[in-house]
Amino acid sequence: MPNASSGGLPGCAVLTRQLGGNPAGTAAHMTSWLLIEQPGPWPADALEQTLAPVFAPGRLDGPRAAGLRPLLIRRPGKHQRDPGAPRTVYLASGVPGNRWLERLEVADLADLASLDLGALAASIPGHGERVDGPLFLVCTHGTKDLCCAVLGRPLAGVLGENHPGRAWEVSHVGGDRWAGNLLVVPDGFLHGQLDPGEAALVAKAALGGQVQPDQLRGRTSAVSAWTQYAEIAVRKHLGLRGLDAALGVAERPVESEDGEARVVTVQGLDHLYEVTVHRNVASAVGTSRCSGVIAPSAYTTRTIKALVTA
Repeated sequence: MPNASSGGLPGCAVLTRQLGGNPAGTAAHMTSWLLIEQPGPWPADALEQTLAPVFAPGRLDGPRAAGLRPLLIRRPGKHQRDPGAPRTVYLASGVPGNRWLERLEVADLADLASLDLGALAASIPGHGERVDGPLFLVCTHGTKDLCCAVLGRPLAGVLGENHPGRAWEVSHVGGDRWAGNLLVVPDGFLHGQLDPGEAALVAKAALGGQVQPDQLRGRTSAVSAWTQYAEIAVRKHLGLRGLDAALGVAERPVESEDGEARVVTVQGLDHLYEVTVHRNVASAVGTSRCSGVIAPSAYTTRTIKALVTA
């Protein structure tokens, strides 16, 4: 693993591993994407700088609340900007049963102002040329957090060599402490704590229409972190790999003597399963160089019970 430590303190991603942090149930909520190619180096506020001249203030608020996630992408490797080159833009939906990926080529980012963002947020296609996925998006936004660059770039390099045209570096996807982070679009699964070999396994599974459950942070369209965790628990319990093989359909809080707990109902294969999930208070705490104090709470599975259906 590359070294993400300096100045005597480890980076947040290294420290989270040392503290035993589990990435399951930590994916940011995303149901659709607007992926804009932005070559060259990215400052910490690169996304905001890129979007501000294109979309009027407040125009993205509603679509974002509905699940749309704008992100910047760039090709792996040296980050050089050619002002006259066309930009590749991907639009995608990751909703189970309605996954799709489309592509645009634009000469000027101002051309994006005419996009129907409401339709995109509602996972309605028809914005560009339909293309076959998946795309492999590796967070390398080092000015947001150095761990993403140090641990993400080796992943992007390997995936770029193995899957040219499918692998992209991506701006901040949330959860620097889980670097290296890999988002698969339009499948809608976010993976964390990956090294290049593990990223290659994720990509191989995705190209086969499957999900690699190890180090899976969660399905981004799931309604909550509890549901993400329960789906992963059912996947591992039953050995399920299909994109929609484990889908949370309901959750409810239950009493617990120590911490929080919920029962999540998951559709897995031909059965419903009730997963009792407990959120533990962090038992280990440390201080990182880039994110200060880290105290990774974790979910645990208390029970998985198959429901008898008529």
